[in-house]
Amino acid sequence: MRFLIFFLLFTVCVSCEDDVVVKPHAELRLRYPAPKYSDVQMDCPFVFKQNEFAQVLVNKNCGIKVEYPTMNATVFLTYINTDPSKIDRQLYEAQKLALGHKIRAVSIPESQYVNPDKKTYGTFYEINGNAASHGQFYLTDSIKHFVTGALYFKTKPNFDSLLPAIDYVRNDMRMMMETMEWKKSP
Repeated sequence: MRFLIFFLLFTVCVSCEDDVVVKPHAELRLRYPAPKYSDVQMDCPFVFKQNEFAQVLVNKNCGIKVEYPTMNATVFLTYINTDPSKIDRQLYEAQKLALGHKIRAVSIPESQYVNPDKKTYGTFYEINGNAASHGQFYLTDSIKHFVTGALYFKTKPNFDSLLPAIDYVRNDMRMMMETMEWKKSP
């Protein structure tokens, strides 16, 4: 009897072996088309170049949505017609909006942008980490015009997974800032 139990146990152990299957490494590779920039034609007091991969939607108050449908991403641009006495308040609000993501962000490096020829001055914020927004900027002429931009994805924030898309759209946002010009008043 003992021999029969030992034999059955040995048979079960030997016969339940799985074949080893080597699986290839799989990595998600997100590829986006090389950016092609063109001027955005709109009835607003400023112009800028935008990636043709994105769709630009303009409302009557020059509130602009630059949508990236395949990425579920949108850059919201807000234009404010202001005056020199209100610029400090506009700057404070724009900085507060960007730095308000400190709670969830790992870091928020900022870079200044100055172009005296075009009279454009601003700051770009890279918001790194699982924050709601991953990039913001403001741009002004310090007299009359003030524009803010913010990048949002229509998904739960997961910085590591979204990083290729974040980098792609951040580069487009920088292009928006660097090419923005104020239209001459009639």
